[in-house]
Amino acid sequence: MHPPSTAEAAAWAEVLVRHQLLYAAVLTPAGQWLVQHHAESLVHVLHSPRAMVDLAAEIQHRIRTTRNHTR
Repeated sequence: MHPPSTAEAAAWAEVLVRHQLLYAAVLTPAGQWLVQHHAESLVHVLHSPRAMVDLAAEIQHRIRTTRNHTR
């Protein structure tokens, strides 16, 4: 399996922000992602596209787990 590309990570970041699952996700010129979960929360640095894709998977897992528990 190939490592995620910057374009793939950017697509996930856009979806997460659009669906208000993240407040902000910004790619820096150095290839890192600055991520903020809520407007008032600290900014976290993700060091690679893989880290962004992993964060998206973590958020999806959390949503699915929450949905299964509320059914």
